[in-house]
Amino acid sequence: MSSSTEIAFGSRDDRKAVENGLTFSPKFDEDGLIVAVAQDADTNEVLMVAYMNEESLRQTLKIGEAVYFSRSRQQLWHKGATSGHTQTVEKILTDCDQDALVLKVRQHGPGCCHAGYRSCFYRNIQEPGNPVALGKEIADQSYDPGKVYH
Repeated sequence: MSSSTEIAFGSRDDRKAVENGLTFSPKFDEDGLIVAVAQDADTNEVLMVAYMNEESLRQTLKIGEAVYFSRSRQQLWHKGATSGHTQTVEKILTDCDQDALVLKVRQHGPGCCHAGYRSCFYRNIQEPGNPVALGKEIADQSYDPGKVYH
């Protein structure tokens, strides 16, 4: 996405400029993270939700592939580094106060979900009960995660 080695974000000092201006000024939470929704660039299917910190966002902008921050491992996570199922970023959208991102991506490989599905959103909530039941939105796995993640 960028050939520049230096990627700088704008100031968040002026709320009107953040909400109406044309400078990217992401708002990271108290843990230094911003939510990032990955969406198929062609179909608009929601593929996954992850988080980014400043460094992963800068790397994503620099290399044009999705790099997230793994909260469980507390480290950068270049999507597809283990599985080969990378995400080429076509566009990044931000919301009005710049505290959430939508990455329009091209998903390479059969899926992005570590459970073996094309999308992490493979289940849906059924009628309320005790407990609330889930149904399958996507019936079958698109790959065997046991063969991809060692």
